[in-house]
Amino acid sequence: MEQGTQQREVTNSQQARDALDTNKIRYVRLLFTDILGQMKGMSITRSEMETVLEEGQGFDGSSVEGFVRIEESDLMAMPDLHSFRIIPWEIGGEKIALMFCDICNPDGTPYHGDPRQVLRRVLKKASDRGYKFNCGPEIEYFYFRDAHGTTPLDSGGYFDYSTVDEGTRLRKKAVVSLEAIGIPVECSHHEVAPSQHEIDLRYQEASTMADFAMLYRFVVKELALEAGAYASFIPKPIFGQNGSGMHTHMSLFKGDKNAFFDPDDPYNLSALARSFMAGILTHVREMTLVLNQWVNSYKRLVAGYEAPVYISWGRRNRSSLVRVPMYRVGKEKATRIELRSADPACNPYLAFACMLAAGLDGIDKGYKLPEPIEQNIFEMTTAELKEHGIGSLPGSLAEATDLFEASTLMQETLGPHIHGSLVDNKRHEWDGYRTAVTNYELDQCLSLL
Repeated sequence: MEQGTQQREVTNSQQARDALDTNKIRYVRLLFTDILGQMKGMSITRSEMETVLEEGQGFDGSSVEGFVRIEESDLMAMPDLHSFRIIPWEIGGEKIALMFCDICNPDGTPYHGDPRQVLRRVLKKASDRGYKFNCGPEIEYFYFRDAHGTTPLDSGGYFDYSTVDEGTRLRKKAVVSLEAIGIPVECSHHEVAPSQHEIDLRYQEASTMADFAMLYRFVVKELALEAGAYASFIPKPIFGQNGSGMHTHMSLFKGDKNAFFDPDDPYNLSALARSFMAGILTHVREMTLVLNQWVNSYKRLVAGYEAPVYISWGRRNRSSLVRVPMYRVGKEKATRIELRSADPACNPYLAFACMLAAGLDGIDKGYKLPEPIEQNIFEMTTAELKEHGIGSLPGSLAEATDLFEASTLMQETLGPHIHGSLVDNKRHEWDGYRTAVTNYELDQCLSLL
């Protein structure tokens, strides 16, 4: 990484231009995501910067997943100056700057297929009630030798630390690089599976955090490729090993006060926090498609590998879907809940939007939170699960798609365009998966049938 790059917050176009000139940046990447959370973008030159900041950059959206049809393809990418970053290392032989964009129609109105606009719309609902929604995801991933297999870079386990491991060195470099572009990191460590790692980002307002999550994946992947390796955010790459999750801590603030905190509650949770959590538990099955959007996601959501499957909550219980971290005296602002089912291959804009929408629905309708479950749910019998009223997440992409399609809350939250596009995309993915002949079938059946 090249030292000396000036990374300062940019609040106006003059500051952006000055930063480009000071750091001799010739190209700026304009970034956005499709409905699946895949990063898209285009590059502009320094000379085009003034015009693009004022008028936006036009592009053809007809080939972007979940965007528009051929006959209505013209869209505008409007840069968000608050997301301006300079990447302090060379990509393709050049230092670049980048900005996330809001996607608009040619008349300047927000485009209904833009995931960033979906999150902004739900955040406004919270803001209209006086609340700010904060998120802190714990994002896990794997390092492999290359993109063609799952040969690990290291054989470490949970919290193992060795400066000689390639994976550890790459993770440390990723942490330094994230900090260098203004993304605060809370901690990082080796995860349970070989060559599995985790970097936790410090709590931010949800729209900022969604941008940060996208840059996190970008930085980790770019640095791995630079080192001749491959970083993967696939939820379950290796049979018999833990998959990768994106446990998401969340809270609502009203002004400077944590609206989730109540000193007199046994769990230090306010009535609002309890209703918010009840909303999450009530709607989690129908929003699972957004939190776990790939066929492979459901290879992770099985009992026995730390991934939550059963719909419950608790404090010390890591088999619960929602966990309430222990309260520390004097740390009222850290009171939060942790949703453990999302995986790192989701679209963070849509995932955070759905989490917030479910929680707000719980508050608006006064949902009652069931009793916590503190015993190991994975060891419960079917009768015990029924006795405690514990349901489970959908077991396949097909089931998740059915639940999502029928959900009024998901339709209202995402809008009919994104909701319908996701259903169509995931039905197509499931059809491709269910009609494929796999090695498992051949191994089990070819010599028998």
